[in-house]
Amino acid sequence: MQLKVLAFVLAGGEGSRLHPLTRERAKPAVPFGGKYRIVDFVLSNLVNSGIYSIYVLIQFRSQSLLQHLSDGWQFGGILKNEFLVPVPAQMRTEGKEWYRGTADAIHQNLNLIDQSSPDVVVVFGADHIYRMNIREMIEYHEQKRAHVTVAALPTEKRFAKDFGVIETTKSGRIIGFHEKNPDAPTMPGDPDRVYASMGNYVFSTEMLLKIIEEDQCDPDSSHDFGRDILPKAIGRAEMFAYNFNSNQIPGEEPGKAPYWRDVGTLDAFYDANMDLRAISPELNLFNRQWPLRTASYPDPPAKFAFDEEDRRGTAIDSVISGGCIISGSQVRDSVLGRHIYVHARAEVDKCVIFDNCDIGRSAKLHRCIVQKNVRIPEGSVIGYDPEEDRKHYYVTESGIVVIEGKRTPMQLSTITI
Repeated sequence: MQLKVLAFVLAGGEGSRLHPLTRERAKPAVPFGGKYRIVDFVLSNLVNSGIYSIYVLIQFRSQSLLQHLSDGWQFGGILKNEFLVPVPAQMRTEGKEWYRGTADAIHQNLNLIDQSSPDVVVVFGADHIYRMNIREMIEYHEQKRAHVTVAALPTEKRFAKDFGVIETTKSGRIIGFHEKNPDAPTMPGDPDRVYASMGNYVFSTEMLLKIIEEDQCDPDSSHDFGRDILPKAIGRAEMFAYNFNSNQIPGEEPGKAPYWRDVGTLDAFYDANMDLRAISPELNLFNRQWPLRTASYPDPPAKFAFDEEDRRGTAIDSVISGGCIISGSQVRDSVLGRHIYVHARAEVDKCVIFDNCDIGRSAKLHRCIVQKNVRIPEGSVIGYDPEEDRKHYYVTESGIVVIEGKRTPMQLSTITI
């Protein structure tokens, strides 16, 4: 069966719980895993699934995200049905407002659907770290002859208070939505788990247009799919939950559980980065059949220098990106972005370091997230004394230190006159 598929990626979230990482950038543009950005996961899932017609809906602090999309995600326009286009709020509502919710973001861009006339519209968020074969979800949607299919993650019941929970029959038909309710119904036949909504949807185009237009007429609606539109569609639309645990990624071991992490807090973001260090990580960045795509930069390879007793360049159980120089220093259990210089006798332990940072001689860092372009002075000791760290840096309740650098002016080209 040939289906025309149009994708919308919701990348306009403010990401306030990730502050200060989102002080100057949208959450989807936050670096992850060394060389990547959070948005790269959903875009890679779409492209690897054979979906090349993609609109990215942006809003808050979008410059960093726009730059990243420009650097690495332009297909070149070889075919008319291959494009990835960032779309800001177009002020098409009567009040000329910003996107007011997930459904309103789609409503303001209905002209893009009209121009494409797709059979199926997929609406996915850009806030999570996960691998997903979206083609399988679309196949399930068609097999069920569904109007709406919602990606559902089996989750321990004790976490029901933190998610929107989907209530289903044994066949997967959706019969209820429960927003952050600790007593939400469990999965059929499994009293210990609930279906948590992942906020990823597949819509048959005709039904999507109908329910969005109806919602715009409701003055009490917050114009959100999970909170307003889908609960009102129960009994009127054929809606099914797609069990994310059944999703199979080409190149992964048969039966391996798919990876999904909500990185909405600094601690969760840090833990997801630390997941990459394992000998057999749950999230495999080395699967050539399902590559994680990102912007391409002309970086030199990483370099490890000196082999002296008290000055040996080593990195153990770590992810090291291009352009890094580990010069007579030690890196352990860490994730380093591009162009990190770790000077002699410095120690970096259990840290996440963004691009273009310089770690001074004999400095010691422990459980730190270091923002871009930071210079750590020689001999600094950070991450070992929480009370002292709080005088200078943002520190989470679990003790993770977020180090920010001073803003540097943009380097402009000069001319002689």
